[in-house]
Amino acid sequence: MSGTLAKIAEIEAEMARTQKNKATAHHLGLLKARLAKLRRELITPKGGGGGGPGEACELLDLPGIIEGAKDGKGRGRQVIAVARTCNLILIVLDVLKPLGHKKIIENELEGFGIRLNSKPPNIGFKKKDKGGINLTATCPQSELDAETVKSILAEYKIHNADVTLRSDATADDLIDVVEGNRVYIPCIYVLNKIDQISIEELDIIYKVPHCVPISAHHRWNFDDLLEKIWDYLKLVRIYTKPKGQLPDYTSPVVLPYSRTTVEDFCMKIHKNLIKEFKYALVWGLSVKHNPQKVGKDHTLEDEDVIQIVKK
Repeated sequence: MSGTLAKIAEIEAEMARTQKNKATAHHLGLLKARLAKLRRELITPKGGGGGGPGEACELLDLPGIIEGAKDGKGRGRQVIAVARTCNLILIVLDVLKPLGHKKIIENELEGFGIRLNSKPPNIGFKKKDKGGINLTATCPQSELDAETVKSILAEYKIHNADVTLRSDATADDLIDVVEGNRVYIPCIYVLNKIDQISIEELDIIYKVPHCVPISAHHRWNFDDLLEKIWDYLKLVRIYTKPKGQLPDYTSPVVLPYSRTTVEDFCMKIHKNLIKEFKYALVWGLSVKHNPQKVGKDHTLEDEDVIQIVKK
């Protein structure tokens, strides 16, 4: 591993020395590809393991990340490896010195293949057996040209592929797509100790994207943080209503945003429920009338109330 770290340091030093302009873009792209390959060696865990996803919501309090964590300092690699499996990351920062710490933590997570609050690059990439590199760009490119794309792919020993650039892409974007092991995770920056700053400073912080100011000591603004966590997790609460009774608002059935049909709800309760399903009565935002009779394909909204009628 020390050999890999030495090579990484060498390439990073060369990149720092290289001036960034049109003439050096090709060379920098090549260095970035080499760096990404070496970083992959650090990311890829030795041995198997790992279980399936649990039903409950788990909150993991990870040790602080120090500079050099991605290279193994301070058990950093184990900490960041856990972060890669999360649905949401909260980065807690001191409001009096947030920017320096924020940059360090982002840099460490980036180096380990974690992309915060971003979507996968809009690049089509398909390897083939012959025909060379076929590059198509559907919009003007400010950084990538055919030569740079070919040299980056050659670094991965890829000489035949179709590449489609659907947005103004960077060398980093192309490397992320070729590597294929990047994870895209929403992130909230929690700025603590707001009791030590002025109201004017607080107003500015509130305008920063993905940030929530709090005071852990005074327990200020926890409601705001909770609401933001809920929004970023994109979870949907569905309340149940047994026949002839009031809805149970104490323990909602929680569904991921991508799977919120009545059938998904039934499967979450018990897989046999869908076999006995006749129709459902739904109250809430997903229906025009309250209640409305719906089938198993109906899509539910957050805080809908449902009553299942069996055959």
